[in-house]
Amino acid sequence: MTEASRPTIARGPLVVDVAGTVMTAAEEARLLHPLVGGVILFTRNFTSRKQLAALTKRIHDLRTPRLLIAVDHEGGRVQRFRTDGFTTLPSMRSLGIEWLKDPMRAMRMTTEVGYVLGAELRACGIDLSFTPVLDLDFGVSSVIGDRAFDGDPRVVAMLARALSQGLAQAGMGACGKHFPGHGAVVADSHHAVPRDTRPLKKILEHDAAPYQWLGDQVIPSVMPAHVIYTKVDPMPAGFSAKWIKEILRKTLSYDGVVFSDDLTMEGAAVAGDILARARAALNAGCDMALVCNRPDLADDLLSRLNWKSTRRSLERIERLMPKTDALDWKSLQKQQAYLEALRSVQALHARA
Repeated sequence: MTEASRPTIARGPLVVDVAGTVMTAAEEARLLHPLVGGVILFTRNFTSRKQLAALTKRIHDLRTPRLLIAVDHEGGRVQRFRTDGFTTLPSMRSLGIEWLKDPMRAMRMTTEVGYVLGAELRACGIDLSFTPVLDLDFGVSSVIGDRAFDGDPRVVAMLARALSQGLAQAGMGACGKHFPGHGAVVADSHHAVPRDTRPLKKILEHDAAPYQWLGDQVIPSVMPAHVIYTKVDPMPAGFSAKWIKEILRKTLSYDGVVFSDDLTMEGAAVAGDILARARAALNAGCDMALVCNRPDLADDLLSRLNWKSTRRSLERIERLMPKTDALDWKSLQKQQAYLEALRSVQALHARA
């Protein structure tokens, strides 16, 4: 499809997925729906770099402006693509351990990790990785665990800034998660409804501090947690106007994109069916809402949701899209900056 022949459709508020390594006609039709604004990819969508690049190109060629293509590719145990040349990335905890040895060296290494992460994804046509994790490691959350840099918000903020710098050098934005913090609860929101009983003051002083210190200039998108903070709001943060519109937008002066976490997770069930969940997220102030691994629910939502994104929301999403052309994989392998960063990342991973 040539650029001139692509339909012009403003990005909608929903991020959906596709089932396999190539799209079906039904999936292409779904991605042309005006409520869709992005696609999230998973390991099942990958067999090789060539195949992945062809898939992302097809998604980008469907419409103008092009859909946002995102993935959860953090490093450590959350890395969707691991073969055919993709670098095995260290966990964020390993970078926190390096901070204890030499903070300035750890920041350089973290920037190099961010560059390798972002450059490799962009070489395959991916626009955004949902990283970094800004949760604090309190030693109680197994779902967060070594995905967190550290338990000190200052360390988390500094290393997240360094990772985001590396991503930005690759032409990719960052997404801080899971606002205001998932690290202090035991339950996994994929399978339960976690509840955090701490007072707002304590959460803001500790868990949410990196968001306030970094802001949308460094972390241009945020994903709230499917956690209920019982002393603040009876709804999970991602469905709470108090958390998003009042605290995040006003108190913390944040003006980046807000993504909901996956609406099919158990932690989202408190809001009701898929339509009620999407409405709750969007009414609370999310710019985009994720519907993952349930195409039936995505289609149900697309048939029933009545929503028009605000101009401000569309502008935020546009700011998040890459603004520079990415190097293809062959060219990337010859780039000196990438090769130097790659050696550092490989050495770090070997020590981890």
